[in-house]
Amino acid sequence: MHSKIKELAKKYFSDTISTRKYLHQHPEVSFKEFETTKFIKNELDKLKIPYESPLETGCVGILEGGKKSDRVIALRADIDALPILEQGETKSSFISKNEGVAHCCGHDAHTSNLLTSARILKELQSEIEGKILLVFQPGEEKLPGGGKLLSETGFLQKHKVQAIYGLHTSPMHKPGTIATKPGPLMASTSEFEVEIIGKGGHAARAHEAIDPVVLSAQYVNAIQTIASRNVDPAEPVVVTIGKIEGGTAHNIIPEKVKLWGTARTLLPETEDLVIERLEALAKGITESAGGGYTFSFNKGYPSIINTEKEAETVLSTMKKLFGEESALEMRRPVMAGEDFAFYLQHFPGAFFFVGSGSEESDSLYPWHHPKYNVDDRFFEVAIPLMVSLAFDHQ
Repeated sequence: MHSKIKELAKKYFSDTISTRKYLHQHPEVSFKEFETTKFIKNELDKLKIPYESPLETGCVGILEGGKKSDRVIALRADIDALPILEQGETKSSFISKNEGVAHCCGHDAHTSNLLTSARILKELQSEIEGKILLVFQPGEEKLPGGGKLLSETGFLQKHKVQAIYGLHTSPMHKPGTIATKPGPLMASTSEFEVEIIGKGGHAARAHEAIDPVVLSAQYVNAIQTIASRNVDPAEPVVVTIGKIEGGTAHNIIPEKVKLWGTARTLLPETEDLVIERLEALAKGITESAGGGYTFSFNKGYPSIINTEKEAETVLSTMKKLFGEESALEMRRPVMAGEDFAFYLQHFPGAFFFVGSGSEESDSLYPWHHPKYNVDDRFFEVAIPLMVSLAFDHQ
């Protein structure tokens, strides 16, 4: 079966590339993927694969196998793009036509990969045991996350999904390889906002003011001690301020400065500790200077925790397809986040990275970079692996 799947993947390789380039040229932001959804449904219609739409955008294809069984496996792709202005000569022939919106995280590749996987699975329908759900999910890039919303509809539960698999392009890994691991794979991604409240004044008479800029600088430095002094050094934590806003001129001390940040952790109890320390430091720094603060924290995506059986299935299937050296069992998690985590709170499953980074295709830029690109050889692995998982899961 693996040989047959690999041959079909080769057969449809050029069509997959064309689909990816079309989707890349027509990106849509999270929960606004109306034309993308229309395109996906049209492709499923051509394949005579029925689908349902549990959410406003996205859809789930339902492929009944020829061998009757209660076995139900879900395969997931995210379909949304980022609000980012794309760059890159390598992609000049198919660069985004929607200015300020771009597939700079690889979701166009995920979607085209699942569409071709659907095409192959349709050809092999008579040999499929049970049912395959093809999950084209909206809104991965925006809280609360399409994965959370879809999981909460009860749609997948109604179909009694037994396992779910998802993938992501990886500029960190070369084409021809995959990487994953049982247990924690990706971090929780929470967001926080802090407003430092001072007392405005003239820059020449700073002693009469309470400078929120200085207090903000102290706060940015102080929160670095959360990872270094409050958390076990063996436990991964990342706290980052990504945006600071305040002031109107070079010689005016403002009343307020606002900071936006993100906290990445693997364990819920660590996340709770980080929240507590983030606010305690804001309180201590501002009140000691006679200022004030406001603090809000929004818990985002939980950690991706792969179930052992499903992660091992991904690794073993990859080795059968492409050899022992093609499958890397990761030693450490990645501190980025993904809303695939919500599915794993309901079902066994595994998320994995497929190598897409190379110098020759100018695809070594990290996720969310305006020049992000995907080496076409990503599909040589991603298609046969995703299709094979629909057969190999036991």
